[in-house]
Amino acid sequence: MRIALGSDHRGYNLKAKLIVYLKRAGQEYTDFGCNSEESVDYPDYAAGVSRSIVKGQADLGIIICGSGIGMSIAANKFKGIRAALCCNPEMAVRARRHNDANVLCLGADFVNDKTAEEITRNFISTKFEGGRHQRRLDKMGETESI
Repeated sequence: MRIALGSDHRGYNLKAKLIVYLKRAGQEYTDFGCNSEESVDYPDYAAGVSRSIVKGQADLGIIICGSGIGMSIAANKFKGIRAALCCNPEMAVRARRHNDANVLCLGADFVNDKTAEEITRNFISTKFEGGRHQRRLDKMGETESI
């Protein structure tokens, strides 16, 4: 499993902690930035992660900003991206199992480190169920790439 990571300045510290978790779990990852707490524009980092998934360079993505909302909006502009803002571990399971989400969005201001690790673990380990859920995804179609 190849994971693409990205954050803005508000999500930088949580991303650094998740990198420690991913290393400990033996997960392959690519960090698309940012690399400090200096103010940056979150759409740039959502785009890097999203493009890597669309191009097949990563299987899943994790993007983090203060609320997780801006990152999820930016990522969902890309054709083939299904970004889900998850606030608890159960939402991560549901996002993967029922929605085949391929990008996890986290709000660094709203989840603690332990919860973020549990959410990430669930997101990475849960498989899409297909069946009736695939039929529902098919009804949504795809949007234009930006």
